[in-house]
Amino acid sequence: MNILNRYFSLWAILSSMGAFFFSEIFLAASDAIVPLLAGVMFLMGLTLTKEDFKQVSKKPSPVFVGVILQFIIMPFIALLIANTLQLSNQLVIGMVLVGSCAGGTASNVMTYLARGDVALSISMTITSTMVGVVATPMLCNFYLSETVNVDTWGMLTTILQIVFCPVLLGVLLNHYQAKRIRKIEHVIPTLSMLIILGIITIVVALNSGSLASVGGLTLLAVILHNSFGLLGGFFLSRLLGLSLRQSHTIALEVGMQNSGLGVALAMQSFSATAALPGAIFSLWHNISGAFLASLWGRKRGMLE
Repeated sequence: MNILNRYFSLWAILSSMGAFFFSEIFLAASDAIVPLLAGVMFLMGLTLTKEDFKQVSKKPSPVFVGVILQFIIMPFIALLIANTLQLSNQLVIGMVLVGSCAGGTASNVMTYLARGDVALSISMTITSTMVGVVATPMLCNFYLSETVNVDTWGMLTTILQIVFCPVLLGVLLNHYQAKRIRKIEHVIPTLSMLIILGIITIVVALNSGSLASVGGLTLLAVILHNSFGLLGGFFLSRLLGLSLRQSHTIALEVGMQNSGLGVALAMQSFSATAALPGAIFSLWHNISGAFLASLWGRKRGMLE
């Protein structure tokens, strides 16, 4: 794993600081967020093979448990925390958007570092991404209908455009051009990280004026949200009889959302302020995920 991927959290913090102090440089790129995320999803599709999809049918129970926990825990906890901290309506929207999104590809990397069940992690990411095409707009409508008018159909259309279609295109290209894709697959994670850094930078720049007043409280909300997701994913999967290795994997998958999608949906359907929780989540979940992955990986290494 190269230096960019290994120290992603550091680069995210540094790029966010640059965007905060020199925001005018990045403001012109605000319209690039949606195509940038579509690019990340396309790259994710390039890494998937039919064998990855077969894993879902071979071990459906842990995948089913993980995905259900993800879509139950995260949006509910997001709304509960946002209301408890009395966040503004736009920040509540941003929290619920992140909570309603599928698992992010960063969880696959963290699972690898934690010596967890990588096949389960990838299977959960694939399944939750596909389920999320329908589940995300439905959950947002359910939790936010009293806060704001949610264009469920518009959100579904957006997700089809920036998630489903790019992933499908990537999968098909990988299937029919496997030899060529194999030659560049080692750079795909790094390219994805660079694009995510770009998305974070743009969102921070767009919110540079309001970060001083809402940044601290939003950071607290994001930390609590991520922590409850990690803890809930771990302890509930253990209660349901899954192994320690599977529970570690599910914890990372549940706690680490596709926050880039939350950012894109917020920018497309709501406001730059609603995108702020997603941007902060992108920073924080890589820090917490890396810490847990290192801790669990070391412990598992001692036992093996």
